[in-house]
Amino acid sequence: MRENSVSKAQPCDTKKHLRFLQNYVILNTITPKEYPMNIYKECPSFESDRFLLRAVQDDDAEALLLVYSDEKAVPFFNSDNCHGDDFHYTDLDRMRKAIEFWKQSYQNGHFVRWTIVDKAAQTAIGTIEGFRREAQDYFTDCALLRLDLRSDYETSQAIVQIFSLIAEPSFELFGCGKVATKAIPAAQERIAALGQLEFSASSEKLVGHDGTLYEDYFVLLRDEAFH
Repeated sequence: MRENSVSKAQPCDTKKHLRFLQNYVILNTITPKEYPMNIYKECPSFESDRFLLRAVQDDDAEALLLVYSDEKAVPFFNSDNCHGDDFHYTDLDRMRKAIEFWKQSYQNGHFVRWTIVDKAAQTAIGTIEGFRREAQDYFTDCALLRLDLRSDYETSQAIVQIFSLIAEPSFELFGCGKVATKAIPAAQERIAALGQLEFSASSEKLVGHDGTLYEDYFVLLRDEAFH
């Protein structure tokens, strides 16, 4: 994860960011929450005819390096609140350290990182991260989803299929009233997909830990998802 509320993942310096997480939780009196299903005790998988979402694994490293070294894909990654890390990784060791950090953060109950597998190709083509955000802005009581995809999968059809697996379950998994994800204006395929899934563009700003304001978020409200 790459955020400042319950979780704060930046694989560039594992020890440094684990200290940041611990300090943030203490300063903001955020305590672990038991959800209807405790996702941090058992990570669920989600599957369709085309895609499988399951917990990230060490042996995903080589395939995920093709995602995180993809210069066409990097601009669409959500690096808000990430201390300048753009998640552009170009060597296998860096990718392995990122996976190690993601797994450790999951074990500590900070966020979940699913690998997205193309079942036909039998390879990882991206990841999606989810966590519950509690903050003093609009994006509180919120499941924040961060989708990182290889550029050849950045199509509305693929994104609809992926988000269809995880968006609505996130309300229960993270015990929240809204689900949010980011799509910059250039991400036209992603924006089209979110529209099909009834996400609405939000004018609200996500406030970073240092006061930086982040925009381009799309939101699905619980009441609207289950109308």
